[in-house]
Amino acid sequence: MIKYLKRSMPLLAVLLMAVIMAGCAANTQNSNTAASPEPAGNSNNTGTEKAATSSKTVYPLTIENFSITGEGATPTAHPQTFDKAPEKVVANTQGAAELLIKLGLTDKMVGVAALYGGGDPAVAEEFKKIPVISKEYASKELVVGAGPDLVMGRSDLYADADWGVGTTTGLNELGIKTFVQNTSVKGATVQSLYTDIEQLGQIFDVQEKAAAYIEELKARAQALKDSTAASGERTFAYISDGGKGAIAIYSGNIDTFAGDVLSLLGLKNSFGDVTGEISKEQLIATNPDVLLLSHYTGGTDPEQSLKSFYADSSLQSLNAIKNKAIYVIDFNQFWGYSYSILDGAEKLVSELVAKP
Repeated sequence: MIKYLKRSMPLLAVLLMAVIMAGCAANTQNSNTAASPEPAGNSNNTGTEKAATSSKTVYPLTIENFSITGEGATPTAHPQTFDKAPEKVVANTQGAAELLIKLGLTDKMVGVAALYGGGDPAVAEEFKKIPVISKEYASKELVVGAGPDLVMGRSDLYADADWGVGTTTGLNELGIKTFVQNTSVKGATVQSLYTDIEQLGQIFDVQEKAAAYIEELKARAQALKDSTAASGERTFAYISDGGKGAIAIYSGNIDTFAGDVLSLLGLKNSFGDVTGEISKEQLIATNPDVLLLSHYTGGTDPEQSLKSFYADSSLQSLNAIKNKAIYVIDFNQFWGYSYSILDGAEKLVSELVAKP
């Protein structure tokens, strides 16, 4: 299993943290208007309002982001001030790098790490241009060695550990700016993705491109919601292969970004309020309609896991077993904290619609 996720819970244990906040410019002479702060749990904001941006960034630009002081630390609001657009960026995950490519910033990247899922074919050629500093999670030594002026990505990877890129405070002390994706912080919603894109548009002075992409993603999110509106609500649970085909269950109660996107599809997490381990007996008693099995590069063959789960005599009372409603989802799409979650959701909704 992936180094960091191994330490917490089977397969899907992704530590999200803190509350969603968006930035605003501290310099009153800066004409940029940052995204408005959003409360945690602001679900399914797929409205058609346009992001408030100006066409040109005025530096210095201050974006309200996060400070993360170590493993398991709660992120706190912390500004990052940019005197100019960053020129050398390390993305600590595949999803973060793909987002920068979408904004036309491939040439700004000097490194990417954590290639744990299928990439977006639409950006595959551009992705090949980015140096891969580690196919697994990158250490601070590798990240700093790439010579970045900005490290961007997932919140729980900002730690001084062999799997961590260093704390935000430690990187800032080295003169390296940090941008923690709002989508990777506990309380994140679909709106958090738009916040990330708007802020990146300001930081890199590509505001018009960012605003246009936000509108494109909002339209896709609304289409997802419309496509399942008549189907009603279905319950789901995250599962993984706990070894030798044994089913393991993960609550996903802290994975609010993925949960909010799944709610667009009419899916409600059966264990969204549960903390701690979940037993097979609890799964059977709760009996969710749908089970979601995440697949990551290097993990157990999902077809092998599906065969084991469907054949498990103790699971035959589950609706998801009876109806063959276990769906494989790509780790990079659902835990990359980027736009590709909509790619995964579109694939999933096509399968759900085909099997009402």
